[in-house]
Amino acid sequence: MKILIAEDNLTIRLLLRQILWQYGKCDTVVDGKEAIQAFQFALEQNDPYNLICLDIMMPNMDGHETLREIRKIEKLFGVKLIDEVKVIMITALNDPKNVVEAFYQGGADAYIVKPVFKENLINEIRKLGLID
Repeated sequence: MKILIAEDNLTIRLLLRQILWQYGKCDTVVDGKEAIQAFQFALEQNDPYNLICLDIMMPNMDGHETLREIRKIEKLFGVKLIDEVKVIMITALNDPKNVVEAFYQGGADAYIVKPVFKENLINEIRKLGLID
């Protein structure tokens, strides 16, 4: 599995990498613009990401906008719905507005509220069918 972690907080970025490294190659970026660049480059190289862990509150471009752009790029590249990257929004925001925006306007596959616990993250990835 190929994983992209988009998180501006170094501690959380390192925590996610520590949890996920055993499941695949982990790349990390610190904001939405870098996430979009990494995502598009991976598609261009025919080596797409299987999972993106995406923070909502990031500098330069927030997670909601980043996810909308990622879904647009997938359409431009002709990625079928079944082959779209799985996206887990990871955030401190636990309000209905952000949850609705993530799922229904952005196309997120899961939503985890910080603090991130290994068991919760692994269970979400398992539900998405990325690991057994």
